[in-house]
Amino acid sequence: MKMAAFSKKPQDSFPDILGPRLGKGLITLLSILCMGLWGICSCESTAVKGTPVNEVPLTVEERAKRFQTEEDRQDLARMSSVKENDVFEEINGIPEYRIGPLDELEIISHIGETVNTTQVTVNSRGKISYSFIDDLDVAGLTPSQLDGLLTKELSNYVRRPRVDILVKEFNSKSATVIGELSFLRASSYAGKGASGRINLKGKTHLTDLIAQAGGYTVDADIRNVRLVRGGRSYLINLYDVLEKGDENQNVVIESGDVVTIPELPVFGERVYVMGEVNKQGIYPLDDAQDLLAALALAGSFTKLAKEEYTLIVRGYEPGKEPLVMMADVNALFRQADLSQNVRLRDGDLVYVPRMQIGDVNDWIANATPLLELILYPGEFAAKYLEGYRVNVNVD
Repeated sequence: MKMAAFSKKPQDSFPDILGPRLGKGLITLLSILCMGLWGICSCESTAVKGTPVNEVPLTVEERAKRFQTEEDRQDLARMSSVKENDVFEEINGIPEYRIGPLDELEIISHIGETVNTTQVTVNSRGKISYSFIDDLDVAGLTPSQLDGLLTKELSNYVRRPRVDILVKEFNSKSATVIGELSFLRASSYAGKGASGRINLKGKTHLTDLIAQAGGYTVDADIRNVRLVRGGRSYLINLYDVLEKGDENQNVVIESGDVVTIPELPVFGERVYVMGEVNKQGIYPLDDAQDLLAALALAGSFTKLAKEEYTLIVRGYEPGKEPLVMMADVNALFRQADLSQNVRLRDGDLVYVPRMQIGDVNDWIANATPLLELILYPGEFAAKYLEGYRVNVNVD
């Protein structure tokens, strides 16, 4: 005998709610929510239908970025267009590195045709000593600024001094990369450790940093890259940066930043197939790249299915309207109408109803708990299960 019950317990967190013991209770809950959708039907001619799949423009964007707020997006755009930070400063439109403690400098002086080269290390206080000058504060200066300062100071001792400044070793500023980066994984496979610390040598975008780490691995979840800066965490969709040219997420790295590229989850990119199919579930997008493949994986329809009203929900996000497409699978099977075989995308929900869906807006309103449970379990817990605990007893 199996029994699921709700009991009041305000202290419970969502991991307690969806713990490993929930198992069949969660499947039961999903089934109940699906059953509740079967009654949402109408035959009124004024009802709002889903968008026919063969009328959906090819330019429809992929689902919205899942955990980015509008404030986050604005911050990322600002962080991607800065002209200076603690690593670099633009001088006459050219980004120059800011010198700091422990950097190794090469100072080249010209006296007539004689050229002298001196290696100088910036001390822990950000100062150097050179020629007649002791404890010259250079921290935060660019090479061209230090050139001007050193020339001015030397002019007190040397007639018309000429110097050139080069940074030979960049030791004062760095960022850290963690996760599915090629050089980290290669070191792991070789039995060697790697710190993930990358010295910054000037203006460095996120893509530059990842390239310096050897790129990401085939197991990297590049849609969910995390940047931690100043105690705050940002989600970055690196796929959009690389494939769509979204420079508003290609942030300029600061010293101390931590970038994490997580491993893809077990399913990686996925689609959800619910309703009147023989095997409701979550399927890898690699195996369910179009509607027909997804339905085949789900064991095709039950006898009660209204396959001509199959829905594809795309881009659902709490508080926003998703794109809802309606596919006539009957036409696909019986008339070979391949326009109905819509190409699926990561996060798409395929729903096969038991009855004709008259108004898709009503359906979405009633489907919200199901969509949030599947796509946003944290949102679902906060909204519907706050203060409750699911107890599942399996005899």
